[in-house]
Amino acid sequence: MQVRLTRTFTFEAAHALPTFPDGHKCRRLHGHSYSVEVVVEGEVDPERGYLIDYGDIKAACTPLRDRLDHYHLNEIEGLENPTSENLARWIWERLVERLPLLHAVIVQETCTSACEYRGR
Repeated sequence: MQVRLTRTFTFEAAHALPTFPDGHKCRRLHGHSYSVEVVVEGEVDPERGYLIDYGDIKAACTPLRDRLDHYHLNEIEGLENPTSENLARWIWERLVERLPLLHAVIVQETCTSACEYRGR
């Protein structure tokens, strides 16, 4: 049986988007309440009856959440231009070794705006 599992984590952070035009609201320092969905996909082990323990997904995500929560994202190495697209890729690159079944990272920065990254 093929399944997709999703585990969500949230964090609060500030950023400014330096590549936006002068005067654009996103170029100024501002903050978001981010929600990140980490999606894994694969075949359920018939003997165990599950794909992966949700706790294993949480354990992989916790160090990233701790690194992002209540920080200025532009000051984090690799996030000097912390668009949703770059943030999704940054998270993917740090999760994929710990979660080989990683299928997607979805970064939602507002209740109406999200970016999905699949790493390929």
